[in-house]
Amino acid sequence: MNQELFETLDTKIGELLEKYAALKAENTRLSEENQRFLAEREGLKSRVDAILGKLEGI
Repeated sequence: MNQELFETLDTKIGELLEKYAALKAENTRLSEENQRFLAEREGLKSRVDAILGKLEGI
């Protein structure tokens, strides 16, 4: 009986570690994507500010 419990626990721990690794990888990917979006947003903001500056000069 104890052997079965240890095997079940070992299986569940293995599954938990796999899920943890997958979530960690997804978190890394999402962080990188977020940084890319922030940089893109800053670029767009600069372009809009430049356009608005030109329009104010007209």
